Amino acid sequence: AEVSTHDFPDAALGKAIPYGIYDLAANAGWVNVGTDHDTAAFAVESIRRWWTTAGQATYPNASRLLITADAGGSNGYRTRAWKSELAAFALRTGLAITVCHFPPGTSKWNKIEHRLFSHITLHWRGRPLTSHEVIVNTIAATTTRTGLTVTATLDPGTYPDGIKISDERMTSLPIDRHDWHGDWNYTLRPEPPAPPPPPPPPAREPAHPEWAHPALTGLDTATWKQLISTLAAPHRVQREVALHIARGGPPTRKPGAGHPPALTLAEQILTTVLRRRFGTPKPALATLFGVSTGTITNAERQTEALLDEYGPPIPPAPTPIKTLSELTAHAAAHGITLTPKIKPAR
Repeated sequence: AEVSTHDFPDAALGKAIPYGIYDLAANAGWVNVGTDHDTAAFAVESIRRWWTTAGQATYPNASRLLITADAGGSNGYRTRAWKSELAAFALRTGLAITVCHFPPGTSKWNKIEHRLFSHITLHWRGRPLTSHEVIVNTIAATTTRTGLTVTATLDPGTYPDGIKISDERMTSLPIDRHDWHGDWNYTLRPEPPAPPPPPPPPAREPAHPEWAHPALTGLDTATWKQLISTLAAPHRVQREVALHIARGGPPTRKPGAGHPPALTLAEQILTTVLRRRFGTPKPALATLFGVSTGTITNAERQTEALLDEYGPPIPPAPTPIKTLSELTAHAAAHGITLTPKIKPAR
């Protein structure tokens, strides 16, 4: 009989994808023959079919399941969909599912190769696989003198490939990674996914435009806007350098992750200008902007050098302002309302 030399899909017969489960204790094999795509959904569906048709009856009191699997393929340790589908399976069955992957390049250590698939290959050797029925029946007829039994079924289901699992979904999975090679060894608890993390706190609104009044800054509106625009780039570089030194290396999180700065650039510059013009104490400014005194200190330290290098001279006020009430009164005299901000919850 004329046959293909490899397992390429046949235009008339389609494709056959055997996914096997071997029960070490029972010396029993179970093979699900798929006809669509070898995906993680197909792999976990094969395990689910084995459990509902054989495993659950054999081990009615089981509360956990140990799976040894290859490092790659549809059940690879890097495949997100594999873990996501297993988590759903664990939730449906109430089983804690532990997976131990064989290290890359050592899949032949898996007992399923020596105790199941090797015998299936010997049994159908020289027999043309001319249809799905022949494949299923040939696999199911495999036996050994040591008592191996094999069940085979045909799975005509559709398993589309290319499905992406988001970072949020992966973060929510109830997975416990083992201390030793947690990427290869992990347990999925029979729990629903964790609720999504709360949205990040909204960015603090910039300083009120009226707060940058010439009566407070000593600068006209056009000069103030130009100052903020000029300092934006060097301030960003200054911040990245400081963070790089503090971390001891490049960032480990995606851009935009974490809390937004307590003060916007405009607010930082305004606090420094008020300090220079009026000598207003830091605690008063901290109350006005709804932040800690340390935040005011950091803002002044970060923007002083930038103002000296890029900014226009800040004219000192004729009269110092030492309290928040005095600053508020001075602003009110020029038609400006200074309403202290509420410190945001962290």
